[in-house]
Amino acid sequence: MANSPSVSEKGKPGASLFHIPLREAFLYWLKLGFVSFGGPAGQIAMMHAELVERRRWISEQRFLHALNYCMLLPGPEATQLAIYIGWLMHRTWGGIVAGVLFLLPSLILLTALSWVYLAFGSVPAIAGILYGMKPAVVAIVVAAAWRMGRRTLRNRVLGGIALAACAGISVLSLPFPAIVAGAALLGWLGGRLRPASFALGSAHGATTSYGPAHIDDHTPSPSHTRFSWSRLARTAGVGIALMAGAWLLLAWLSGASQPLAQMGWFFTKAAMLTFGGAYAVLPYVYQGGVEQYQWLTAAQMIDGLALGETTPGPLIMVVAFVGFVGAWTHEVVAGHPALAGVAGALVAAWFTFVPSFVFILAGGPLVESTRGNIRMTAPLTAISAAVVGVIASLALFFAAHIFRPAAAIDWAAVAIAAAACIALLRFQQGAIRVLLACAIAGVVLSYWM
Repeated sequence: MANSPSVSEKGKPGASLFHIPLREAFLYWLKLGFVSFGGPAGQIAMMHAELVERRRWISEQRFLHALNYCMLLPGPEATQLAIYIGWLMHRTWGGIVAGVLFLLPSLILLTALSWVYLAFGSVPAIAGILYGMKPAVVAIVVAAAWRMGRRTLRNRVLGGIALAACAGISVLSLPFPAIVAGAALLGWLGGRLRPASFALGSAHGATTSYGPAHIDDHTPSPSHTRFSWSRLARTAGVGIALMAGAWLLLAWLSGASQPLAQMGWFFTKAAMLTFGGAYAVLPYVYQGGVEQYQWLTAAQMIDGLALGETTPGPLIMVVAFVGFVGAWTHEVVAGHPALAGVAGALVAAWFTFVPSFVFILAGGPLVESTRGNIRMTAPLTAISAAVVGVIASLALFFAAHIFRPAAAIDWAAVAIAAAACIALLRFQQGAIRVLLACAIAGVVLSYWM
């Protein structure tokens, strides 16, 4: 790779932004994949601190512009932000490398934990760890709903949409897509009848200058970021072909009605519905994985979320756990449950995350061509409000299964969850630290009880 260009070279139209060696970027994305704990907020904060503040690879405005686009998309926004910045610096392969390395450590670790869970989950020590972690999951989901609600529910109209969404999914058992569609319709109508109720303030506040960056505010975009309809159609076509080809291969090898092909289609739909992050789509994953296809039980779903919280990368990677358990229990590879589980995890991850790559690699040039004009619409504001209600319903669902597994209330689990809530919301402790403390408490209590 070439050295950093001079100021005059940066000023040329279409000047290359490849002066940051791909090897250096590769090592950074690999490191990020192993340390990206803390959910999307923590992961975005890590990227901002490293890429904007310390390394100065990209300016504050360019970083936030990319983030605004990623937040409008379904899918994990931190993963998509990594893909976007990788693509901006090193073309398509840069985006693929950034996204894959961001996801791969999480996929490997969660697949390994899924195997340990199914092979040794009945061991007393493992059972004790899970006993303590389950109430922590309730607290983590409650904290997520609280924090998102504080940012999103700025008036009674949006609060009403959140309450309606919570009731719709927890009382009326409405499917998640119907909740999203209904919220979007309300937002569309409300934006015309009561626009003030759906107006958005600044999501990020004023930007801060950290000095000149390699990709600065006024750095001309290179040729690969220039928008054209033919490039958009070509990239989208390749992505659709990869998804369709993979599903057709699964259907040919195992049958269209068998678990692997079912997972491919189901997780493709889930990938299109992850507005608001993993917590928002988990009720949909639960409805499909537990109730519709019965790939796993409700208790296993809670255990999977607890395990997912302990690994780096996007929390939506919990779909790998769902795929692993579903393929293991349904014996999609006869006589080889571990191999079946790995196949299920890979299928779930492929169909969940490939759309994120397509969204960025196809839509990135369009976003670069309209830099400074991306903004939230009233339907998206309403969807964000509904997402808060959906997350709250998820907390209620988990609490019902964890706090009252039988006829009596498990007060020890309630106490662990309350302590975890205080640690998360009052003392601002990280999810990993809280999970570890609750796991220790669970082991101790399991030997006393």
